[in-house]
Amino acid sequence: MKIVALAGGVGGAKLVDGLSRLLPPEDFCVIVNTGDDFEHLSLKISPDLDTICYTLGNRDNPKTGWGLEDETWVVFKHIAELGGPDWFRLGDKDLATHLIRTHQLGQGKPLSEITRDLCTHWGVRHAVFPMCDEPVRTIVHTADGKSLGFQEYFVLLRCQPEVKFFRFTGIEDSKPVPHALRRIEESDLVILAPSNPWVSIDPILAVPGYRKLIAQKPVLAVSPLIGGKAVKGPAAKMYRELGVQPSASAVAEHYRDLLSGFIFDHVDRKELEKIEGWRIMSYVTDILMNNKVDRVRLAKEVLVFGESILSRRF
Repeated sequence: MKIVALAGGVGGAKLVDGLSRLLPPEDFCVIVNTGDDFEHLSLKISPDLDTICYTLGNRDNPKTGWGLEDETWVVFKHIAELGGPDWFRLGDKDLATHLIRTHQLGQGKPLSEITRDLCTHWGVRHAVFPMCDEPVRTIVHTADGKSLGFQEYFVLLRCQPEVKFFRFTGIEDSKPVPHALRRIEESDLVILAPSNPWVSIDPILAVPGYRKLIAQKPVLAVSPLIGGKAVKGPAAKMYRELGVQPSASAVAEHYRDLLSGFIFDHVDRKELEKIEGWRIMSYVTDILMNNKVDRVRLAKEVLVFGESILSRRF
């Protein structure tokens, strides 16, 4: 079974890690959101992309879910002492990634190629694709009339402003990475990881070409919400502010036109009848991934459920 996953950062990285431990590189790859990329201190930062790559390379910080393990903060400390912007933390080892990426982008090398080379260096065996090589930026429009870059909203302001809607600038000029598109064409199943639907998965689907092709495939999503709350991040808050009660069924409805199957937590079992009423096959289990054992356990269940979806379709 050949699988392509669409993912954002921390939550998506956990499931992707579990799947990568069960599937060979020729059968599994991941396409990652780059809508939350931004420039900081003139450096090109790709937070979700780095989280996925660090996790697959067993270099991630298990305490934070982002950044590198055994990180040091000498440069960051001196930036702060010099009065520089210290709201976005850059560790010394992490800084090297951004310096190399910025340098190579400046030389005209595409982001997908840079990511491939970094993954090779880090020992990441499975293909990791940015959603596109062109710059796309998620802009958060707030109730007080402001337009914020995603990292400004997410990190600097800690998700406090009330959200009204999102805009993905540059999306019209973006194109799918050709190798990623080919992997979707060859896939048996597409998995939407438990990432924020609004700002992690939607930007990928908005790149012209992906959604149309993915709609032709069996699609399975894993809920990022448990009991109406996000395990990490502002997804539930965003749902409420956008006028939708956060729930497992709200996530399923968000992807409804694409979904063949949906996996959600047993805490939300009461949502089962509603979701299956939309002709979406459902699977209820423990979706919380507290450690690597949980990641593999859930990944196994995802694969078994995926096989059942395929057997019913064909």
